[in-house]
Amino acid sequence: MISEPHFALGNPALASMVLPLRTGADISTHNHPQHQLTWAPSGLLTMEVGNFRWVVQRSRALWIPSGVDHAVVPNSSVMMISLFFEPQDCPLRWDVPTVVDATGLFGPLLTHLVGLGAGAEEHRARVTAVLWDVMRPLSVATIPTILPTGPLALQVALAIKQDPADPRDLEDWGREVGASPRTLSRRFRAETGVSFASWRTYERLNASLPMLGMGQPISRVARAVGYRTASAFITAFRREIGTTPAAYFGGSGASSTITQSGAPDPAAGGGRS
Repeated sequence: MISEPHFALGNPALASMVLPLRTGADISTHNHPQHQLTWAPSGLLTMEVGNFRWVVQRSRALWIPSGVDHAVVPNSSVMMISLFFEPQDCPLRWDVPTVVDATGLFGPLLTHLVGLGAGAEEHRARVTAVLWDVMRPLSVATIPTILPTGPLALQVALAIKQDPADPRDLEDWGREVGASPRTLSRRFRAETGVSFASWRTYERLNASLPMLGMGQPISRVARAVGYRTASAFITAFRREIGTTPAAYFGGSGASSTITQSGAPDPAAGGGRS
């Protein structure tokens, strides 16, 4: 388990990591001088960079540039595969976290590279060259959830993170923390940049992503994050993220009996504010 805030791999030319993780076995925030390419052939995990989160699972990997602080949160029992590349040896110039299409040849290539040992440098170079050719970024919007800094709004925000389906409004929360609804409203906007309602919507949508990635039915996901109907959830998801829940995972995640057309956000991996 990684516990240091910064680490360098001893032999970057052969650097790879295969970690079996289980729910609760988080990897705390750290960085390293190599670029990192992470994939989960089974299970699902969340990669966190600052206020942004990305879901990594069988159909999508994540590129983390060198020096970028990130944390890993497994959402299920998961096998995390990571390859590390020296920046000077890498033809890619992706300087922000970027979601990568992990379908087709991508998975077999990564699995093959991880299995190579010492003495296979020429073969490794040939396979890596093919990997560069097949790597394609995916247009995926991400929504930040910035935590408030003051104790009153922070108490509310942390409670919602624990239970995104909590239906209480500002008046209810005001009674809970001993503040007026107007005070809480001002605090959320001043400390997060958005209204309480928007912040809660963002947190609910972020909370839905791991469940969607594991293929749970949209009706169940909608109820779990506080929506009475699947259609209301899909409407909020499409409004904020730019596509439907089913389309977000390219058909590999959740399924739904409600179908709508939608186009992905044009910003690839750079997040949405």
